[in-house]
Amino acid sequence: QVQLVESGGGLVQAGGSLRLSCAASGSIFSINTLGWYRQAPGKQRELVAISATGGSTVYGESVKGRATISRDNAKNTGYLQMNSLKPEDTAVYYCNADITTTQSTGASLRRGYWGPGTQVTVSS
Repeated sequence: QVQLVESGGGLVQAGGSLRLSCAASGSIFSINTLGWYRQAPGKQRELVAISATGGSTVYGESVKGRATISRDNAKNTGYLQMNSLKPEDTAVYYCNADITTTQSTGASLRRGYWGPGTQVTVSS
């Protein structure tokens, strides 16, 4: 079974920075797409950033120029660096990953997973 766990959230002043981590554990063969999403109270979950296997990245419009997604495939860990934080960045940040695992039968299984989220609060 695969687990994703986010860390690095917290309270930060406007203009500050945070680095979120997403650690994946389990019988992982490969992490394909890895992404960060966020959900503020009363709002829909929105894309923050996605990193594809080939290295391409996509960023949400609201964080372009302020966010950088990266990954360490050897550690099965993804990161989100957020700079110049604004109060409107306050949300629960979720990690999502498309992961291929090796089953006990030797077969491969590919599916998406979500982490439980980490709270980021930006004070003005």
